[in-house]
Amino acid sequence: MNAASQQLHHILQGCQQERRDSQKALYDLFYAFAMGVCMRYAHNEEDATEVVQDGFLKVFRHLGDFTSPRDSASLFPAFRGWVKKIMIYTAIDRYRFQKKHGHAEDLDNQYYRLPSDNHHPLDKLAYEELVGMVQTLSPAYRAVFNLFVIDGFSHEEIAKTLKISVGTSKSNLAKARENLRHKLKKVHEAFDAKYE
Repeated sequence: MNAASQQLHHILQGCQQERRDSQKALYDLFYAFAMGVCMRYAHNEEDATEVVQDGFLKVFRHLGDFTSPRDSASLFPAFRGWVKKIMIYTAIDRYRFQKKHGHAEDLDNQYYRLPSDNHHPLDKLAYEELVGMVQTLSPAYRAVFNLFVIDGFSHEEIAKTLKISVGTSKSNLAKARENLRHKLKKVHEAFDAKYE
C-alpha cells in the first residue's frame, strides 16, 4: 500500500469510529480538491463553499457506502473519485433547488466578467480565468458544459441527472461553447488592443 492510501486508510478507520480528529483530517485532505470541483459548478466562491460543506456532510453520512477496492494501493484514487462524484451531485442538487425556486439567472441577466488588465500577457488564459469564464455562463449552460466536457457524462446521463431532454442537453452545450468562444474572442481582442 502506498503512503497516500495508507494514510487515507488510517483516517477512514477513525472516521468510521466517528473520531473528530479523523473527520477533520479527511476534510483537510480533500478540501482543496472538492473546492476545485465545486468551483466549476458554482456561480462564485461563496456558493462553491456551501456546496463543499453540504458535500462533506454527505461524505461523512454515507461513508459506509464507499466500497474499498481490492487493490489497497488504489484506495486513494478510488476514494477521491467517490468524493468527486458526491461533490458533483451536490452541486447539481443545488442547481436544481435554485432553478426550482427561481434563483437561477437567465443568460440575458448574466454579468460577463473579462480578465483584469493588470495580468501578464501569458497569464490571460490561466486556469482561474478560464474557470471564471465558465462561471459566467448561465447555471443551465454551466452545468451541462461541466458535466459533458470536464466530467465526461454523456448527454443521456446529463438529461437524466438534470431532468431535461437529451436535445436540451445538446443545445445547452452548443450554446455554452458559443458563449465561451465569444468571451475568449473578447479577451483576445482586448489583449491585442493593449499590446499593439
